Amino acid sequence: MRMRKKANREARLEKCASLLIDEPTRNKGKWKSVFKNDNPIHLEIGCGKGGFISQLAARNPDINYIAVEKCVDVIIMAMEKIMNFGIKNVFFISGDAGLLTEIFEKGEISRIYINFCDPWPKSHHKKRRLTHRSFLDIYKNILPCGGEVHFKTDNRKLFEFSLNEFADCGIKMRNISLDLHAGNFEDNIITEYEKTFSEKGFPIFRAELIF
Repeated sequence: MRMRKKANREARLEKCASLLIDEPTRNKGKWKSVFKNDNPIHLEIGCGKGGFISQLAARNPDINYIAVEKCVDVIIMAMEKIMNFGIKNVFFISGDAGLLTEIFEKGEISRIYINFCDPWPKSHHKKRRLTHRSFLDIYKNILPCGGEVHFKTDNRKLFEFSLNEFADCGIKMRNISLDLHAGNFEDNIITEYEKTFSEKGFPIFRAELIF
């Protein structure tokens, strides 16, 4: 279902303008100057309404965060959340994950988070999945050696597909969980989407990748 255009969208965007990077490609190789410090930079692809990134950034003030989201109406809510919480270590990019190599140089991003991405269930759409090998190549080109991707989903078929892609691409995996909430993973931040589907009894799948 397509999200309705938010009321007063332009006015709301204007209020959050300081958090939105309009021309991110101009900062390639210079992202630490954007944050004005040398802290590591972590990236969330598909931040949704900002529940995850806001909690993560609040917990880790010594890490810088960039959140990427394609839907403008959704990113407004995420930016408003960051502003309301007074969080200072997050910037946003409205754009597509396929363009990340145009925005970041090798090693600029230390860790990537992918939470509950679109599973693109039809087989002929598999190249659109954020865990397809074409995207894994993109991540490899912006992470340093030893950089990480943390991946969560409620979709078993997507998780199985993803594990096979990771293995076929020779990517090291660790902390694989087939039911995250049944374990003792204390650092888990529950997203809005995750809360909804977990309460309906869906298991949450998780894996960490080392590039």
